[in-house]
Amino acid sequence: MPIQSKIILASASPRRAEILRNAGFEFSVVPADVDETVRAGEGAPVYVERLARAKVDAVTARLTSLHQNSGIIVAADTTVALEDEILGKPESAVDVRRMLRALSGKWHHVFTGLAVVEFGGVAPPEHIIVEETRVQFANLSEREIKDYIATGEPFDKAGGYAIQGLGGRFIPRIEGCYFNVMGLPLARLYEILRRSETPHE
Repeated sequence: MPIQSKIILASASPRRAEILRNAGFEFSVVPADVDETVRAGEGAPVYVERLARAKVDAVTARLTSLHQNSGIIVAADTTVALEDEILGKPESAVDVRRMLRALSGKWHHVFTGLAVVEFGGVAPPEHIIVEETRVQFANLSEREIKDYIATGEPFDKAGGYAIQGLGGRFIPRIEGCYFNVMGLPLARLYEILRRSETPHE
């Protein structure tokens, strides 16, 4: 698949890299440093789409400065939304505890903004979508919350949990893409690549 060698993952997330690697993709990593502050009145779908676009722009600028003129940039941003509240990465143990208490026993939504841009040329083709997965959370006791926080796993995860890690035991059911909850909707990404004008088989 020649197209895979041109993929540039605009993320330092080890989880997104793991998803691509396990799916057989070849890629390079160029992290994107963007401001992830939520804007006033901004809903979760708009938020993740905006950040995915911002990551593409940041990596495009970096590649241009390095005189690289071709490649397929893949950028994503994921957040958890409980009703109208965006639950980003917790800032402290107190923040994690608040998030887990709020999620306990409820359904919530995970949104990922995915941007795929064929870098190079005057007007490179771009595909930007938002993938949504519904996630059910088990009822957690205070002891379970305390023990989970003590593992350290929740601290760099949107919503304060990792479905692919220890947090998976708290998720009895999902509706939608599992990999979207991890941070990269794999099937949607592959669908976009398949539709690319650049042959990949």
